Amino acid sequence: MAAQFGRRLRRGATSGAIVAAAVAALAASQGPGAIPPPTDNLSGDSAIGAGDATEPAGGIGDGSATGDSPYYTDLPPLNTPNRPGALPTAPQVPIVTGPAEAGIPATVLAAYRRAEASVRASDPSCNLPWQLLAGIGKVESGQARGGRVDGNGTTLSPILGPVLNGVGFANISDTDDGAFDGDATHDRAVGPMQFIPSTWATWGQDANGDGKKDPNNIYDAAQAAGMYLCAGGRNLAIKADLDRAILSYNRSTEYLTTVLSWFEYYGRGTHTVPDGTGLLPVDRSDRPAPGRPLRPTEPGSPSPTPAPERPSPRPTPSPTVPSKPAEPTKPPVTEPSRPPVAKPVEVPPTLRVSRLKAGTAVLTTVTESAFAEAATVTAVDASGRPVAGVSVRFELPATTDARFPAGATTVTVTTGADGVAEAPALRAGEKAEPFTVRATVPGRSLPAAELKATVEVRKAGALARVGDADLTAAPGASYADVTVEARLDGALAAGVTVTAVVTDAEDSAEQSADGPSFGKDAAGNPIRTKVLKTDDRGRVSIKDLVAGEKAGSYVLLLTAPGGGTAKLTLTVSAPATTPPASPDPTGSPDPAPTADPSPTASGSASASPTASPSPSA
Repeated sequence: MAAQFGRRLRRGATSGAIVAAAVAALAASQGPGAIPPPTDNLSGDSAIGAGDATEPAGGIGDGSATGDSPYYTDLPPLNTPNRPGALPTAPQVPIVTGPAEAGIPATVLAAYRRAEASVRASDPSCNLPWQLLAGIGKVESGQARGGRVDGNGTTLSPILGPVLNGVGFANISDTDDGAFDGDATHDRAVGPMQFIPSTWATWGQDANGDGKKDPNNIYDAAQAAGMYLCAGGRNLAIKADLDRAILSYNRSTEYLTTVLSWFEYYGRGTHTVPDGTGLLPVDRSDRPAPGRPLRPTEPGSPSPTPAPERPSPRPTPSPTVPSKPAEPTKPPVTEPSRPPVAKPVEVPPTLRVSRLKAGTAVLTTVTESAFAEAATVTAVDASGRPVAGVSVRFELPATTDARFPAGATTVTVTTGADGVAEAPALRAGEKAEPFTVRATVPGRSLPAAELKATVEVRKAGALARVGDADLTAAPGASYADVTVEARLDGALAAGVTVTAVVTDAEDSAEQSADGPSFGKDAAGNPIRTKVLKTDDRGRVSIKDLVAGEKAGSYVLLLTAPGGGTAKLTLTVSAPATTPPASPDPTGSPDPAPTADPSPTASGSASASPTASPSPSA
């Protein structure tokens, strides 16, 4: 039966008409039995078709996405999955059950559907079906190890292929310095879609908008795989292009057959299972197991009915007393065991939640302080009952400088048994303003729960000078340092903003035009207003206060939020007066000659009695 089933699968997988028709049908219908394709921000950050959904320059080259790393060789079961049709969008509707092999973990399936929608938006001619991504994800990592991913789609631990050192595999020297695979000597395939680092460097995507291209994130990896398969203008509805796309992922005809088998199987129907509960594959291409059956017997299968015992032969007749022939032994009647009844698959918490209820805590604090209350929301289903295990993302607006621990602006936490998700301690920055914390469910388009928060300024009801030294200085001289203490309700007030202004009088709040200053600005203008902040002891020190050129009395006005006020008198002393210097005789010019009134002078002017008479006389 197993051999017959394997031949049937290979025949179906290699039939060009069947596969091409399947791809065309999936392209038109989005596939039966699957969750409706996302039309909004599944990852919480990027719209469908946005981001890196464009083909890199250079195409796919001559290598393969995985470096031809090993893969799982398990084949689908013989039984066909249920074909229930598309699921309703309401999360409270029970999810359809079916064969375990047809179950795909919720987050992994969401990533495949999102990748299909994103690639169809950027490259509709490729006709990428998400079932092809599911087939590759199955053989590469068992659907991310059965869906062991967190709420953002990142694997709980890295998925690494063997070291590609040429021993049984390709020899690929390190290309990423160990950044993705942790090996600085050789490369290894990484993540749920098993990209080697050199391929990821070209094709890596950021599908969940977290600012990182992470091969261990199923959203990023699925979109990168979709882009890679569509490279070179391929149309996956054409059998030749489909084969080339799969072989470009791993150049092995056995790989092609296995992927196509799962692709065809998922095309007939799937259902969702909770993250972490997917069926794990067993057989791998690098671990052959001769003699091991294709698939172990499922537990609970009917036991075969034992063959009836043959009747014992007739005894040899005794010559004396003939005995009756022994009656044939009746075969035991064993009723075949009933096939196990499929248990209904529990709806994942992320799909059961109907809305988020904002907590009632009052989020208020002062600048540069922690909020006393935490931001909380409660996840409830359609009937109002709490839902545990739901991932909730808390996000701060870009306008605030408040932060979660480690400076984070977004954090993701999981609801507890009571359905409550509590964000880590939130700390305010220097801005005093109201803002809103938004809480959402990653992967769902539910309305965000909004929590109002307020940051107020620190206050001081009283300001008082420490010390009483006289504040007098000559023009251009510096004043002694001034220390002021701030208090609120009698307690020292740290971190309070204190504004200091030099005014002309106690009853004025206007800045003086001639009084002392706190130095000069870059343009050479005096600074007469300064904003200070009290230290952890509630004190502020005022330094570098310089007297102006104009003598007189001025006021240093100090104010703080909360009503604290102080007024300090500043005196600019008048310059000392200097008496004028006396004249220097040696340096003075000789006085001008004057008429001599002495008798001698007058006598010399009269006629001498001894003088001879002039001839005229």
